Amino acid sequence: MLRRLKPRSDDRLLVDASTGDDAAVWRLDAERALVATVDVITPVVDDARTWGRVAAANSVSDVYAMGGRPLFALDVVAWPVAVLPTELLGDVVEGASSIAEEAGFVIAGGHTVDGPEPTFGLAVVGEAHPDRLLTNAGFRPGQVLVLTKPLGIGVATTAIKRGEASPALIEAAVASMTRLNARASAVALGAGATGATDVTGFGLLGHLGRAAGESSIDAVLDPAVVPVLPGVRALAESGIVPGGSRRNLDWVSPRLDVGGHDPVTVLLLADAQTSGGLVFGVAPERADDAVAELRASGHDAAVIGATVAGTGRMLLR
Repeated sequence: MLRRLKPRSDDRLLVDASTGDDAAVWRLDAERALVATVDVITPVVDDARTWGRVAAANSVSDVYAMGGRPLFALDVVAWPVAVLPTELLGDVVEGASSIAEEAGFVIAGGHTVDGPEPTFGLAVVGEAHPDRLLTNAGFRPGQVLVLTKPLGIGVATTAIKRGEASPALIEAAVASMTRLNARASAVALGAGATGATDVTGFGLLGHLGRAAGESSIDAVLDPAVVPVLPGVRALAESGIVPGGSRRNLDWVSPRLDVGGHDPVTVLLLADAQTSGGLVFGVAPERADDAVAELRASGHDAAVIGATVAGTGRMLLR
């Protein structure tokens, strides 16, 4: 569908839909660029206020993934007014507002329609320095790959919907989804990262695979060191996996060398995340300090692999 977009050629449009990046970027001048994105989700938890927090953190993540900081946002809502009370929507908005306050941006308004199921998110405008953008085309051969949040959110939220998630898993999943990627973005920039993407609906393999293709690299991953939420593997082994994760794996499979790893391990690498972390590439000598800084701030971060010159393949070793 995005191939049918034909934006007018303009030197000020630094990032458009052609690379499938996390946000659009428009240069204002030599020092400033606008970063614009929009994202919406359906409920992933039972509590309305928590869902609002997750949705807001998920939406603003795209700005952080580009190396930017959010300025303001607009709510985007579809609400089944004949089924759910609007007071409940107020709880959702209140949750989103708490994330905006934490992140330092303003929710200035929004748009609401009557829809068949509740859907909520934000259109976010941020800013970045045009020469310090983190893009999915910016990865370079010889870098180390750092992941800033554990995988397994898709499995966890599917288990929540089925009533099969433990209280500990629910707590861990909500904590991960509501953790802003602001610190992760700052650490990536401070470590000299040249490329990044956030890990959301297309999973680690999907988002990193697209970035590998746009950057003309291959990504070599060690699944044994990729952090995963506790209890998720057992749920995946029992068949609790979202359909989106399987579609992600189907999409990346032509460019994926599984290296003898078992199907569940591979599927978790493709798990569809909501408000996942960032994955970024840095020089090897900067990686350990970046991970240590992230862990000191509460992130379950890890070095998960490296990049080599290539054609967009994903290699599991």
